[in-house]
Amino acid sequence: MADRRPVVNAIDLALYLHFPWCVQKCPYCDFNSHALRGEMPEEAYVDALLRDLDFELRDAAEGRPLRSIFMGGGTPSLFSDRAIGRVLDAVRRRLAFAPDIEITLEANPGTAEAAHFAGYVAAGVNRLSIGVQSLDNAQLKKLGRIHDRDEVFHAYDMARTAGFTNINLDLMFALPQQTLAEAEADLRGALALAPEHLSYYQLTLEPNTEFGVRPPVLPDDELAWDIQERGQSLLAANGYAQYEVSAYARPGRPARHNLNYWQFGDYLGIGAGAHGKRTADGTVRRRARSKHPRAYLEHAGTAKALQEDREIARNELPFEFLMNALRLNTGFAIRDYNVRTGLDWSQLTAAKLARERGLIVEQDGQVRPTGLGHRHLNGLLTLFL
Repeated sequence: MADRRPVVNAIDLALYLHFPWCVQKCPYCDFNSHALRGEMPEEAYVDALLRDLDFELRDAAEGRPLRSIFMGGGTPSLFSDRAIGRVLDAVRRRLAFAPDIEITLEANPGTAEAAHFAGYVAAGVNRLSIGVQSLDNAQLKKLGRIHDRDEVFHAYDMARTAGFTNINLDLMFALPQQTLAEAEADLRGALALAPEHLSYYQLTLEPNTEFGVRPPVLPDDELAWDIQERGQSLLAANGYAQYEVSAYARPGRPARHNLNYWQFGDYLGIGAGAHGKRTADGTVRRRARSKHPRAYLEHAGTAKALQEDREIARNELPFEFLMNALRLNTGFAIRDYNVRTGLDWSQLTAAKLARERGLIVEQDGQVRPTGLGHRHLNGLLTLFL
């Protein structure tokens, strides 16, 4: 492969901030989240985040502005608007913000408070992501959620009243013993709220979760596919374009932060268990922080907080890039592959094989998965391992 270097200034920069606590752990969740026991150390955790950010920025002064910030968890809305404002003010003093920066905060309907929502807007949060998961109270109970259907609508109304004009709803399908009619009713209820964005994704059973150990009865593959197809039709009919495997948006409203992940952009990962990816000095590196909040609080701001810090080998870069970019319906520009990996697409022999098998197409400098490639995405990706 050609001896090149990634072009850093052509790669967007984002920031991910992880807030690890929840009121309780959901049985399907494999994210780094921890049930809150006792009082949350809000001030101490914010202090730790800022020490961690300062440590991350010691390696190289960032000349690129932040294009997006995402505060995920866990349940970031457990933190007060004052704490979120303190974090964003501190980040603003350390890094330049793009004029149209997208700043997202995840919220749980069961922890929603109108005063906090208004405070988040005042602090600079301009996008809210609400973890709905279902609008069926029986399903919500099975999923271990602490909210009910009415609280979803109440939280949504509070968010609009507070001034949020960009809202995402997370909704799952193929839930335990869910019928096609029940899944359709869930989606129609979410669509009636008219959010700008919907993350609509299938429940999967992950190892090291309660559902992974004691799996519930889920719809079979045929029914799950029927639910997905019906959902995609409903979303399209209501003006939501699918731009990624499980992401649907109104025109101009794709999630900029997530697009940065899928397009192999750079992002700083700050917080307990946070992952980051950064391009510098001709290399691409991944870092991950300590997962447990206690260890993170103790070591944040030092190298001891790093659980992983490694350079991605050049022969791993094609897969690293494509496992994200091929999730996008529009695929990627060949120029972006060359710029962000420092490699040459034309010399990638696996690409020729994928074309011959009808899994990808190349046209006008763009590569995208075919319908066959999207349906067999894992098989497509294995060609590049």
